[in-house]
Amino acid sequence: MSTADYSNIHRLLDEAFAGIAMTPEIQDLKEEIRGNLASRVNDLVEQGVEENTAANRAIDELGDIRELVAELDGTAGGAAARPAATWHADAYAVYRVRPKPAFVVSIVVAAVVTAGALALAALAVARLLPLPVGVIILLSGLAATGVAWIVGDSLAHETTTNHPVPTNRAAGYFLASLLTVFGLEFGALIAFGTLPMWTVVFAALGVVAGVVLFAFLGATQTNRKKQWAREAARQYQADDRFTQDPVAAARFGIYTVVIWVLAFAAFIVLSITVGFIWSWLALLVGFAGFMFLLARMLFPSDKGETAKDRH
Repeated sequence: MSTADYSNIHRLLDEAFAGIAMTPEIQDLKEEIRGNLASRVNDLVEQGVEENTAANRAIDELGDIRELVAELDGTAGGAAARPAATWHADAYAVYRVRPKPAFVVSIVVAAVVTAGALALAALAVARLLPLPVGVIILLSGLAATGVAWIVGDSLAHETTTNHPVPTNRAAGYFLASLLTVFGLEFGALIAFGTLPMWTVVFAALGVVAGVVLFAFLGATQTNRKKQWAREAARQYQADDRFTQDPVAAARFGIYTVVIWVLAFAAFIVLSITVGFIWSWLALLVGFAGFMFLLARMLFPSDKGETAKDRH
């Protein structure tokens, strides 16, 4: 059994070790405990216990982690407090995860295939390369598959700061990316006259299905950030506008909805009146407006609303 199949083990183990300064020896102890937990969870699951319940029971059976650490280094709570910069450097050295060669090769191959397929499809759409419509669609599908593979495979691998996503959830992100990208490519082929207008139904279905799946996966996603990374983020938390001013965050949400509603409305109107060749500009303007709003509200000038808020 792979420990990635029971992602709660990672989170629960990080919580158990919260507040304990990590050293290479303690990290070795933690990885040994992780392996034992995986075996125990596997045994409980085979006995019919639900996965999350099995993970919690296995953690409870460990007892007080600090007692195990005390036996290892003679302290009750890990090493003495150290400067934040030193702690972060040591934690990074302990938790650093080097990408596996096979993963790097697969991502590079997927990127090359995606770029090549998009280039050939673009040349065909521009009438510079005589290719049948079916081949152009296949190239678009190949490019979308490459993008989806990069997304799904990246999420399924552990990084220095994030735990891996379970295989079935990574497959969900793969499918969502495939549907969304292929739908957008289909829409582009319609906009440039390669496909008839009635096929916009397929483009819309792909994009809508992909967005809905992304929304579901995002809403049900548990925390992937490793404990040491969360601790580092808390120590170096940026004094940004949204975390310090909930009212500004709420206004940003409302403004964002207004911008995108207007952008999509303009896209539909322009598509009906002047065609797809120009209607996509509405989405481009909407995106530019959204980024400008984000920059203005997240990092306001000292002479603007920030100064007012301070008084």
